[in-house]
Amino acid sequence: MPKQPAIPGLRDAMKKKVTRRERFLAEMDAVVPWDQLLALLEPHYPKAGPRGGRPPMPLETMLRVYFLQNWYALSDPMAEETLYDSEAMRRFAGIELGDDRIPDETTILNFRHLLERHGLTEAIFAEVSIHLADKGITLRSGTLVDATIIDAPSSTKNKARARDPEMSSTRKGNDWYFGMKAHVGVDAHSGVVHSLETSTGSVHDSRVWDELLHGEETSVWADRGYVSAEREAAFTGRGKVWGVMRKAPRGGRLHPADEDINRIIAMVRAKVEHPFRVVKRQFGYMKTRYRGLAKNRAQLFTLFALGNLFLVRRKLLA
Repeated sequence: MPKQPAIPGLRDAMKKKVTRRERFLAEMDAVVPWDQLLALLEPHYPKAGPRGGRPPMPLETMLRVYFLQNWYALSDPMAEETLYDSEAMRRFAGIELGDDRIPDETTILNFRHLLERHGLTEAIFAEVSIHLADKGITLRSGTLVDATIIDAPSSTKNKARARDPEMSSTRKGNDWYFGMKAHVGVDAHSGVVHSLETSTGSVHDSRVWDELLHGEETSVWADRGYVSAEREAAFTGRGKVWGVMRKAPRGGRLHPADEDINRIIAMVRAKVEHPFRVVKRQFGYMKTRYRGLAKNRAQLFTLFALGNLFLVRRKLLA
């Protein structure tokens, strides 16, 4: 005979171990600037249901569910399913099973479309950047510039029987990739992303430069792909550091002094990989989820905003 299930609240109170998921959600709950973000979204959120129907879900609940989607790489149907399955996620979203409505996949989809339609994910990224600057996290003295490839499905086994026309192929080393690129400008002090741009995969990294600088840099750091005599000449001056890795002349070898400089630059540049690691490994964003650049671009702004908060959460909590 199966055991009588315990009351959920009592069962949770009796639990002795705090899981990794609960710890992560508690930390992120504490560092996300909820008041600022809700004030940002509230003017665009519907105040009443369509044609006098059910009232919309609370805005904060939908924002929290949307963040859960991005942290755990959940599709709209899986986000709904997971809310039924996970007590920790329901608690984070402020949903009490049996008392509150759980948003269905269509409601979750509509909220994401609302954010995309009004450009609100870029606004979320900007608001988080302002929040971190107010906390003294970013110093805006130096910028690390880099790009990462986001793979897209190359299969034609879909409804359109074609690959995504807005994605393209690019080569890195001896390997070919199909997808898009995320270009970032990273604060050299804190390691958080302050600028983000996206492109199709075939766009060379060096073509996206000015969009990634905030204009107050005393130093810039990048790999060999960004070598430019014109940019270097424009940046030189008193107190300026041009930290772009030296490139050997065609058919020649790099001078030993330049090799030493490159080792120093590489040590400084290492911090630029941290946001990519968080988005791809911690949040599981290994492939594009949607067709077209616009929807994936919108998601990337959210992912890097949340990634910034994750990177500096210990400083914010302290």
